[in-house]
This record gives sequence, structure tokens and C-alpha cells, in this order.
Amino acid sequence: MSKKTVWEKLDEKQMAELMSFNQDYMNFLSASKTERAFTINAVKAAEAAGFVNLADVKELHPGDRVYSTNKGKNFLAFIIGEKPIREGMNLLGAHIDSPRTDIKQNPLYESNGLCLMDTHYYGGIKKYQWVARPMALAGVVVKKDGTVIDINIGDDDNDPVVGISDLLIHLAAAQMSKTADKVVEGEALDVLVASIPAKDVEKDPVKTYLLNLLKEKYDIEEDDFISAEIEVVPAGKARDYGLDRSMIMGYGHDDRVCAYTSLRAALDYEGTPERTSCVILVDKEEIGSVGNTGMQSAYFDHVVARMLEMQNETSLTAFNDTMDHSMMLSSDVSVAFDPLYPEVTEAKNTAYFGKGICFNKFTGSRGKGGSNDANAEYMAKIRRVMDDNDCYYQTCELGKVDVGGGGTIAYIMANKNMDVIDAGICVQNMHAPFEVVSKADVYEAYRAYIAFLKDMK
Repeated sequence: MSKKTVWEKLDEKQMAELMSFNQDYMNFLSASKTERAFTINAVKAAEAAGFVNLADVKELHPGDRVYSTNKGKNFLAFIIGEKPIREGMNLLGAHIDSPRTDIKQNPLYESNGLCLMDTHYYGGIKKYQWVARPMALAGVVVKKDGTVIDINIGDDDNDPVVGISDLLIHLAAAQMSKTADKVVEGEALDVLVASIPAKDVEKDPVKTYLLNLLKEKYDIEEDDFISAEIEVVPAGKARDYGLDRSMIMGYGHDDRVCAYTSLRAALDYEGTPERTSCVILVDKEEIGSVGNTGMQSAYFDHVVARMLEMQNETSLTAFNDTMDHSMMLSSDVSVAFDPLYPEVTEAKNTAYFGKGICFNKFTGSRGKGGSNDANAEYMAKIRRVMDDNDCYYQTCELGKVDVGGGGTIAYIMANKNMDVIDAGICVQNMHAPFEVVSKADVYEAYRAYIAFLKDMK
């Protein structure tokens, strides 16, 4: 564990590589604001790197590169190793969902000449952060005949944006006396979307005008919102942050920054690994990893069982052996030290910008509640791999013991009896509309993930 920063070890060539990698990440992040978009873009990148759909494969051989998707919101990629899968895999896992607000199933209503959409926030947010800023609509509408209509309004420079209004300071005396969790109520996070009335329409003329517009442009009826998944996300691209361009501000670093770096580690991996490498990108972590696209789904198990069958391993024992011998980095973001709020962290055990990938031996809340607590033997192996590959790393906790905490997908995979440790990139403004990461940490995490896939045994 180095006390120096990543920046201090870079030569001119490495600095150029770091900046180029981060530009690629910024472009990918800006184009991947939903789970579906991330998965689509991951598939495109994987196929460009020579990966093929597992569904089209009948046999597996060392060096083969395959991927699989689940319901448009999960992505798995494998590089088949020289050793049988039964002898274990090296896994990188991350989640691709982020906090936001979602359009409800019956969202449209008109009030006093304005048309709004009801929302339901997703994941842990400070609700007051999501008002009075430009927002975009992203997702899909699925019609009864199965037709899927992609929605992406607000990110193109020529698009309109939408937003959630806030109360002007001049009339906000009562509002300002409330506690922060009550300043903006959940039912007040409705999105203002229209104000032009249809002519010669008495009831809900603005809503009528908007529905006519949606019908004309997208062939969407009001009832189609019942079978829609539309997310309200911050409008705008990821941007260089800081006068020295050392950081990135963007929506969804949690946890797409770990997902992207994990994905790139697999796609850029050269040669055939000794142990099969795997990248797992999942949905629903922000609400407990539940559902058929969360990490608690059986999807991963089903894919591994199918791959074992391709290697003539069909017993439950073979599957259990695979899990027992596998090792994983459960990659999720951690808190970056903020000099404006030093009181919530403990200086010796917190993460700092520019110090590289961070390892959380445990996460959880207060008394390690809900955490995977990695064993010391596995932590020692991690140290060896990082040091052997000159990867800068740091160890940290998510805040002071009594202050709070958070969870990841680590415990779910550890329940399968594999060795798992939380790893990732530290972030400022976590769960805010725009989060901040260090470019040095992004690049160093990518290097660390490649080292893990190559040398962990």
C-alpha cells in the first residue's frame, strides 16, 4: 500500500494512456445512463473485441471468449482458462443500476395549465438534490404487440429537457425550517413536461396536446406507460472536473465506473488465462440486489452450470467445486475523503483521491451488519497480486463506525462459498445527480483488475 499518489509514478506515456482511457470511459458513461443502455453498449464492445454469444456456442476451449445477457439488464463475459472451470474462476463483479427517479405506471396528469409526470425514486437519494436541474428521460416503452420503443430525450443538444421544480427562496420560510429529508417529499418529485394546451379541448388540454405529440413522434398511447420503464436521469455528458482536468464529474459513477473498468479489463486481456476469467454486471443493487436481474437471481448459476456441461461436468458437486475454488472482487464505489466533511471519516481508514483502487475488507453498517468480511488469507493474496503488478491500492471503510455504512453484492457471492472482497473506486457526492471520481483511480483500478484476472490463484 503506497502513501504516494498514482500521479507521481506516471511517466509521459503512462499519463497519455491514463487520459485516453478516461476519455473512453467518459464517452461510455454518457451513453449508458440506464441498465439497458449499459448492457447494449457492453455487448457492442464485447463483440468488437472478439467475444461471441454463449447461446451460439456448443463447446468451450481454452482461450474462447463468450458473453451472455439476461433480460437486457445483466451482462456476463468469460475468457475460458487453461484449467477446467471446475477448478475455479477469477471473477470481477459490479452493478450497473444507479439512483434516480422512475416514471410511474399511470404518470400523466394536468394541474392548472401544466402537465406533469408522477415519479417514484429508486435507491437511496437526498431528494432535495434532484430538483431545479435539467433532467432527461431514458428507457423503453413496450407496446402490447411486443414492439419496443426506445426513449432518450434530453441528452442531445437539440433535445428539450424536463425537470422537477423547487420553491422560490422568497416563499420558502416554512420549507427551510424542515429537516433535510422533508424539504422535498417523495410525492413532490413530479416532472414538469408540458404547458401548451390543445385547441378546442375543455378537459386536460395540455395533457391532450402532449399525448398527441407522443402519438405523432413515438406512436405512444397513454395506456402504453403501463408497460414502460422510463428513468428520469440528469441531462448532460460526463465532464472533466478540476482546473487540472484530474477528475470526472458525471451521473452514475456508482457503480458504472467499476463496471466499465471491469469490462475493459476483460475485453483488453491478452492471451489465455490460467483460470477462467469472468465479469458479472448486474442490476438492482441499489434496492437490495433482488429480482430476476439482481445478483440474488439464479441467472449466474444457470450460466455456469451450462458452461460446466460444455466441459462434460454435469454433477452438483462440479458446480459446488467451481464456487468453492472461485475468487472474486466485488467492485463497488467507496467514499472519498472530503475536506469539507472530515468528521464522517476516520483518517487512517478512509480512501483518498489519487491513491488507487480501494479494498474494503468489510462494508456493512455499524457493527459490520450485512457485510461480507473477507478473510485474512484472501487479503494476503490480494496484497501479493497488487504488489507484484505495481498496482497502487489503499484500504478503507465507508465512514466512521457509528456514522452509517452501506452494502454491496459481495455477501451474495460469498454465500456460494467463494472468496470475495469489496474493491472499487472512491467517489465524492455519492448518490447525487453528479458524482466525482479521480482519473488516476479509474485507470489504476483497470490495471488492478487485469492483474487480478491474470495472477490470482
